[in-house]
Amino acid sequence: MTSVAIVTGASSGIGAATARRLAAEGFHVLAAARRTDRLAALVAEIETAGGAATAVACDVTSDESVAGLAAAAEAAPGPVTLLVNNAGGARGLDPVESADVGDWQWMYDVNVLGTLRVTKALLPALERSGTGTVVIVSSTAGHVVYEGGGGYTAAKHAQTAIAGTLRLELCGRPVRVVEIDPGMVKTESSAWSASAATPTGPRRCTPESPSRSWPTTWPTASPGARPAPTTSTSTGSWSARWLRPRSTRCTGRREARGVSRSCEPRSR
Repeated sequence: MTSVAIVTGASSGIGAATARRLAAEGFHVLAAARRTDRLAALVAEIETAGGAATAVACDVTSDESVAGLAAAAEAAPGPVTLLVNNAGGARGLDPVESADVGDWQWMYDVNVLGTLRVTKALLPALERSGTGTVVIVSSTAGHVVYEGGGGYTAAKHAQTAIAGTLRLELCGRPVRVVEIDPGMVKTESSAWSASAATPTGPRRCTPESPSRSWPTTWPTASPGARPAPTTSTSTGSWSARWLRPRSTRCTGRREARGVSRSCEPRSR
């Protein structure tokens, strides 16, 4: 039976590139976004190339709209094994002292609460598949900050926190959690494209770059969920990885300034 992958924010940029890649790998892709005209063109392109996809109108800031996405997943032609939380974006480059609260609210609702809504709605289907994977497309902005990026980096830090928390909460259940953190990517909603103050250096990533590291083809990229070091079920060896991050060496691939990696203890 064909596995189903759901990609939010699929109408352009990383989302569209991801939908194409997953369809080429044999998934039936539910391409979700607000701009239905672009989704229709994307689905036609995928089908012309021999893949299978369905367009689903979805606004991740709306509970009702996300419920519609979950209903479409239930009607899909196979088990839902992959969810790519890609919908997001940036608005403004104002410093904190003159920040537009509306911009911050929009970024939090789309990036953070959008990830929450969609993940909550699709987790039951992912768990039923027995081999579910949740991918959260965050950003290197989830680990560093920059001037004028307070709202965006706060939202991306929150997405990174969601990914880490999910790994702990889903421990022992058949759902893997993966975080992908691209660096500067040339897309319509990129923080680096949001203003005339865009950095002048060369862009290192294209929208296709993050999809080269998907866990469907790189199974060692992400360990399964592990318990927190403060729980009674955690082991000393894993606690050491959490409590002493400098004692690890990282393996995996790095895409430009984006990072997808797994860590293991250094030999002593």
